[in-house]
Amino acid sequence: QVQLVESGGGLVQAGGSLRLSCAASGSIFSINDMGWYRQAPGKLRELVAAITSGGSTNYADSVKGRFTISRDNAKNTMFLQMNSLKPEDTAVYYCNANIKMTIFHKATDYWGPGTQVTVSS
Repeated sequence: QVQLVESGGGLVQAGGSLRLSCAASGSIFSINDMGWYRQAPGKLRELVAAITSGGSTNYADSVKGRFTISRDNAKNTMFLQMNSLKPEDTAVYYCNANIKMTIFHKATDYWGPGTQVTVSS
């Protein structure tokens, strides 16, 4: 089994910063792409940022220049540094990873349970 667990969410004032972490554990042979998604009340889940195993990144236009995604392949961990936060960044943030459990398994997408980020104005 594989588990993803997010941490680092919380309440912050507009203009502040938070750093989210996502740790993958369990039977892991390799991790391909990883990403952060978010879902605000009444809205669809959207991609915030993604990173390949080689470190290539892409961001939603709404967070470019403010958020930075990174990962530590040796520790199966991913991060999201969020600066200059705005009230519209308020959402539940989810970690996603494409993981192969063994060399014989097909890569599968896994999701964390989510962590709440609330930005007050």
